[in-house]
Amino acid sequence: MLWPRAVRNNVKTGTDREIVRSYPYRSACPSSVWGELTEAATEDIILAGYTNYFLWLDQPAYVDTLRRKAEAGCRVRFLIGDPEGEVTRQREAVEDVALSVSTRIRITLEHLAKLGEVPGVEARFSAASDATNHVSLSVFRFDRDALVTPHLARGVGHDSPMLHLRRREERGLFDRFADHVEELWERGRRV
Repeated sequence: MLWPRAVRNNVKTGTDREIVRSYPYRSACPSSVWGELTEAATEDIILAGYTNYFLWLDQPAYVDTLRRKAEAGCRVRFLIGDPEGEVTRQREAVEDVALSVSTRIRITLEHLAKLGEVPGVEARFSAASDATNHVSLSVFRFDRDALVTPHLARGVGHDSPMLHLRRREERGLFDRFADHVEELWERGRRV
């Protein structure tokens, strides 16, 4: 009777097995984790943060890395918010920080322009009808790993908590977040 309870209390079971690690802040996740996940991905990288701007700052030569990944056959997709959208303006008022949401999106657009027209790289703005759902949840997927940030009401992305997930079963946590991003992607419009 004691061992099963002790095992259950100390060993992850069910969907808990998909949680690799949690961070109280996105900024608490070492930049090496982002780099390792990017390097390990061979099939799919989807960067579905509303701005994605921090990636260009945290990852050395990220444009070159993503170009190399795409040229090796990895599909790279960016889903970002519309810098001119109403939700972007509303979020800027909520955050009230010097580096505005629209500026952070434009930083990503600038780096995407540097990336150029590389086969296998796509970028979309989330649909206006989905912007509220997108701004409140960032999902960064690297094959069977994902970094997920549910944004807290008044905080900026780096101050929100983050989960590192690894897919271990169908319809688990990983799949639920991956499906959410696919739904937003399908309704998005090309950058």
